[in-house]
Amino acid sequence: MDESPPKIKAVICADGRLQNVKNTFETKYGESPLFFAYAPGRVNLIGEHIDYCGYSVLPMAIEQNVLAAVSVNNSGTIVLSNTNPQYKDFSVSCSEDIVIDRENPMWHYYFLCGVKGIQEKFGITPLVGMSCVIDGTIPPSSGLSSSSALVCCAGLVTMEANQKSLPKVELAEICTKCERYIGTEGGGMDQSISYLAERGMAKLIEFQPLRATDVKLPDEAVFVISNCCVEVNKAASSHYNIRVVECRIATKMLARARKLDLSKLLRLADVQTELKASLKQMLALVEEVLHPEPYSREEICRLLEITAEQFSTELLSTNTQHVTHFRLHQRARHVYGEADRVLQFKSVCESQPDEFIQLLGELMNQSHASCRDLYECSCPELDQLVDICLSSGAVGSRLTGAGWGGCAVSMVPCEKVETFLQAVREAYYLPDPRRAAMEKQSLFVSKPGGGAAVLLEE
Repeated sequence: MDESPPKIKAVICADGRLQNVKNTFETKYGESPLFFAYAPGRVNLIGEHIDYCGYSVLPMAIEQNVLAAVSVNNSGTIVLSNTNPQYKDFSVSCSEDIVIDRENPMWHYYFLCGVKGIQEKFGITPLVGMSCVIDGTIPPSSGLSSSSALVCCAGLVTMEANQKSLPKVELAEICTKCERYIGTEGGGMDQSISYLAERGMAKLIEFQPLRATDVKLPDEAVFVISNCCVEVNKAASSHYNIRVVECRIATKMLARARKLDLSKLLRLADVQTELKASLKQMLALVEEVLHPEPYSREEICRLLEITAEQFSTELLSTNTQHVTHFRLHQRARHVYGEADRVLQFKSVCESQPDEFIQLLGELMNQSHASCRDLYECSCPELDQLVDICLSSGAVGSRLTGAGWGGCAVSMVPCEKVETFLQAVREAYYLPDPRRAAMEKQSLFVSKPGGGAAVLLEE
């Protein structure tokens, strides 16, 4: 797992998509690309909104990815173009500081996050000039990590073009940090699975230190992804970062109740580690310490013995300064409960007891209920879609990704896949013209895909 991302010899004409991207590149720049690189999206099977709290997650890479065709140029600029005409061309001088506009999270800023992360890691001044064409098959704003795949692809491209090398684990850690340039305070799941994925396997991903363990999924079932067609951009709204902040505050409140050193504890997992408690004991502590009613700023300041200014600067992020009330009890309950479900899911996959498909499905259903009711990161369309999936033959179904829109993932017995797809198509997509137009890229079976790689033309 410590090796660099692989370099794969590829027969370009054997892959229609690669050939199309190559043709686009040659038309745009008048030369052939030097190399290609790709980074996959992911679907998180279970473990939502807990990676930034320090807990393990269980995703798999999907076959959809972000693909880049790249050459090195002598113009002293990085030139970006996208095969999708809705994403405009962009260029930036290699001699200027890379500036990420958080207030305007356009596609090229995600690419520049990856560039900036590699530049800072190696102290590269100036960067080599690059000409790039980007092509993506991950539906944007769908909860399948299109933005992180773009950051990861950019990091890999920048490293290769500047003739540098890093282990995959370190690349994942760099790309996790550099995505925060655009304001998303993620925990590292998306970047880790994009680099560390192996074809045919899901991964249990643990943090600090980052490590990934193979999880063999059941042969008797497949995972079907369905997009509710409500788009959400994590960086363009404060929903995501509000949850991060609420978990941070809940950490401090639990630590205070047990007279722990507040300055050292930043994540809910840190409190559990410090107390040497089980997840069930942490759930009991939440019930004992945190009240279900929302906490005001004033109450939090009084209980933590901090000033309003300290509250704003030490606990809030830039785009959560406006928030006045915080649901600490509900968020902490979700995190500790979801962390326990992840471990149960892995254990069931390993032991494969009788009825293990049903057991996995029930864990997924519990996860969705917790995301919907305690973390409040679902939406009416996602809830409707999950209900339709369950009534169409799925044994388990849940939102996946940040939520507030995007996708559901459903576990479906192999013998029911075709009837499941048809039933969901008829119940959710066909009655609505907009959804019907998006259905082909919105409803699909995905096998666990491989991780990011550089492709060299054979």
